[in-house]
Amino acid sequence: MKKNCIRKISLDIETTGLNKTGPVYLGHKIIEIGAVEIINREITKNHFHFFLNPGRLIDHEAFKIHGIKNDDLLNKPKFSDIYLNFLSYIGNSDIIVHNSKFDISFLNYEIKNLNLNYKKISDYCHVIDTLTMARKIFPGKKNNLDALCKRYKINHSDRKLHSAFLDATLLAKLYLRMTTVQKIMNFEFCHLKNISLIKDIDKFNKDLVVLKTSKLEYNTHLEYLNNMMEKSGCLWMN
Repeated sequence: MKKNCIRKISLDIETTGLNKTGPVYLGHKIIEIGAVEIINREITKNHFHFFLNPGRLIDHEAFKIHGIKNDDLLNKPKFSDIYLNFLSYIGNSDIIVHNSKFDISFLNYEIKNLNLNYKKISDYCHVIDTLTMARKIFPGKKNNLDALCKRYKINHSDRKLHSAFLDATLLAKLYLRMTTVQKIMNFEFCHLKNISLIKDIDKFNKDLVVLKTSKLEYNTHLEYLNNMMEKSGCLWMN
């Protein structure tokens, strides 16, 4: 399986709750899976979205997070009904998740419970954890989905409650923002009169007039910086 695929899948799940005394998935089940496809850094309309019947009740704490009711899931398929379609959908792709320890653990637990000799998600796909990425980019800051959407100017006003499909959509946009690389600027003057870049720069440097700082200007600026350091307590001048 190749890493850094052209096709990437942004993924999120909602569950019946958390186990506070052991593994996060023990005794709990997935009730919603949302996935969004990205090809060549473009979000497509090829989505994967299911609500699932967990065969157990939803914890009240979890309900307050996602707002999904037990009655809403009575006529929904079980994970065993959709897992083949799910594995086919994510196959040979990079999987983007926010906090892979939670989502991927739950998915692996559900797959293991099928007793069909299927492997872990990481055996099918390369997993990219945007929470790990965010902690490296913004160490010491809040890096949940809401905070990152706000930081990257992504509209998340519809996110009143957690939703696997909505969160997967926001995560897809977030990943693209987090991995955007500034392109090299193409200066048009380099092509004028069919002369080379080096000659252009040499000509520019010859015509350039350099105005040096006077002693008075230098001392005034230094005094200003010292005042800044005293007021703010910054040590950057050292």
